[in-house]
Amino acid sequence: MTAILQNIPASNIANKTMTRLASIDVMRGVVILIMLLDHVRERFYYHRPVADPMSLTETEPELFFTRLLAHLCAPLFVFLTGLSAWLYANPSNGIKRNPSSFLLKRGLFLIFIEVTLVNLSWFGKYETLYLQVIWAIGLSMITLALLCKLPRVWIAGLGLLIVFAHNLLTPINFAPGEFGYIFWTILHDAGFLISGGALKIKLSYPVLPWIGVILLGYAIGPIFGKTYDAKTRRSILIKLGASSLGLLMILRGFNIYGETLDWQTQSTFILTVMDFFNFSKYPPSLHYILMTLGLGVILLACFETIENGVTRILQTFGSVPMFFYILHLYVLLFGYRMILNTFGANYDNLFGLPSVGYIWLTTIFLAVALYFPVKAFADYKHSSKKAWLKYL
Repeated sequence: MTAILQNIPASNIANKTMTRLASIDVMRGVVILIMLLDHVRERFYYHRPVADPMSLTETEPELFFTRLLAHLCAPLFVFLTGLSAWLYANPSNGIKRNPSSFLLKRGLFLIFIEVTLVNLSWFGKYETLYLQVIWAIGLSMITLALLCKLPRVWIAGLGLLIVFAHNLLTPINFAPGEFGYIFWTILHDAGFLISGGALKIKLSYPVLPWIGVILLGYAIGPIFGKTYDAKTRRSILIKLGASSLGLLMILRGFNIYGETLDWQTQSTFILTVMDFFNFSKYPPSLHYILMTLGLGVILLACFETIENGVTRILQTFGSVPMFFYILHLYVLLFGYRMILNTFGANYDNLFGLPSVGYIWLTTIFLAVALYFPVKAFADYKHSSKKAWLKYL
């Protein structure tokens, strides 16, 4: 895979910029809507929480596969962040820019957003500060700001080393209070940084594997440059995706390496399939990353060949990801509280929808409703030259 990333033949035939870059926003749009589905589940199906990995005895198949679909979100967000950083450093006008300053400022901005607006949106109050995916992206961007001047082969090699080797670190652990506990919790093991007092801090997204993913996104950036034609780019992406999925089938099929829990044959076919794809997310295992990035880069290749009303809608969602992220969280917060106050709790002290099917229907309704403010903001962003808009 390092050889593929480093020794990609260039082409003198440049692809059209809109087609080349629109596919990235379309991919973001897909991820955003899947994320919406998962957050509707978290808000309105909280009476049926899922573990990591998921419990086969407590998770019905429709809930399992809905959650499995949502696994695509974080890896593709982080990967596309790395890719976008390369595009920022190498704009179409040919005048290179140093991405370090932007990555550093954007990373700090994301961490600030995580600990303020994002955390408040989950519970409407501060009791526990959760450091989740926006924190992980922010810290990964800061790391990329420090590493982006390295030769591309080093960036690719380091990204691959982290992604493939971090599972070897699983046996290493520290108890709370031990020297190294805080560092290791941030880097590799999810847990509480502060478990007592007025404000607890829990880290849900250990950052080391995500640093590997963002480095791979940056390393693959040149194939989206103007010196690569669309056919060559799609071929590379499909080969990378197929290689990732093929390697996953070998590693997982024979329980060789890359996942904490081995799969085994279950009492039914569907349970066996569920066990096979029951990957760890916190931190993301090698199998988890191979599956999600493998599928993601294949979809990215396919989106370059499709342009219709649906892809234009997806592109609109994907063009303002941070705006949508904050907007949808607060819509879910206030929407949930309004429904709870109107209809009351129906599962202990929670209001919950009766089945996963209602989660999907609610997501479709919200996607349609949110499209209009998203479209208005996207139009404003694209017509304005205000610098702060690039952060959204």
